[in-house]
Amino acid sequence: MKAFEFAWPWFGLLLPLPFVLPWLWPRKPNAAAKADNETESHDETQRTTLLHPQLAALEHAYRARRPGPDLASALGRLLLYLLWAALVLALMRPQWLVPHTEVSTPGYDVMLAVDASHSMDALDFGDRGQQVNRMQVVKSVMGRFIDARAGDRVGLIIFGTEAFVLAPLTIDRHAVHQVLAGVVPSLAGGSTALGDAIALGVKKLRQRPEGSRVMILIADGDNTAGSFQPLEAAGLAGRAGIRVYVIGVGSKQARIPILHQGQIEYWDDLTMDEDTLRQIADLTGGAYFRATNTNALEEISQRIGELEKTESETRTVFLPEPLYRWPLALGLLALLALGLFPQGRKRVWQRANHA
Repeated sequence: MKAFEFAWPWFGLLLPLPFVLPWLWPRKPNAAAKADNETESHDETQRTTLLHPQLAALEHAYRARRPGPDLASALGRLLLYLLWAALVLALMRPQWLVPHTEVSTPGYDVMLAVDASHSMDALDFGDRGQQVNRMQVVKSVMGRFIDARAGDRVGLIIFGTEAFVLAPLTIDRHAVHQVLAGVVPSLAGGSTALGDAIALGVKKLRQRPEGSRVMILIADGDNTAGSFQPLEAAGLAGRAGIRVYVIGVGSKQARIPILHQGQIEYWDDLTMDEDTLRQIADLTGGAYFRATNTNALEEISQRIGELEKTESETRTVFLPEPLYRWPLALGLLALLALGLFPQGRKRVWQRANHA
């Protein structure tokens, strides 16, 4: 059932303004009234007496018919008031509130937190004899994971120097997959705000029903930026009932090649702190996996499948359908009618100025 309302009802206070303004605006006597007053006073000083034998006949001869109401002036005034009322109604933004019911199917709330720092450019993985960077491995692994989560609500967080939500929790897995495909290393900055990413995921997931809050954290290094420490943020996730499954990306080589400013260099500070990643998973009741493990995705999916699904929820929201065009069209018609009666409009203005 539709409901009607004004989005800006306080503009309705302007409706009586044409009736109140003449009482508030001081009127100045015009030149014609001043001339009449001067002529009348001059005639009073030079008045003469006219004698006539039949005054009744003279009065009948000069009696004029009293003029009737000025229809053109009344119509012009009515059109001006109609134009004002239509403009004010359009400003009040009338709208229908159309109910829209959103039904969510049972499923899990899965938030992906993907490392998008500069270290994801490290070339320590191979695919068919060619070196590939860590981000390509993450896109391949997590892309298949997203496609397999039918019925779940999936969101995407990326983090580097700062953490950002790229995709809120949604059942449109194809859209999340497309957003993930566009992520490149250093998109969120060169550093790694691991703790901030977990804290941001907690903020988004704690609004969901309990029992199905899951975060998958993909990281390749230590925490080097941000306001939260990883274990501190993991404690928040544990208290909020959010399970964090951690996927470590990277090798244990001493010197790891990385694409830096268009050239391949070898760095010795690109190793992972697996102890911290394991502690994050343990504090939240999740698990830790290596991205090189071919069975990691299947095991994660099996672990998530053992959790309790969120029950179906129905939510009704009211979508506004604007109706301002109707009073605006009425105002345009009134303006057109005023153009067809210029004399009536002129008389209205003259009366308003000379009243």
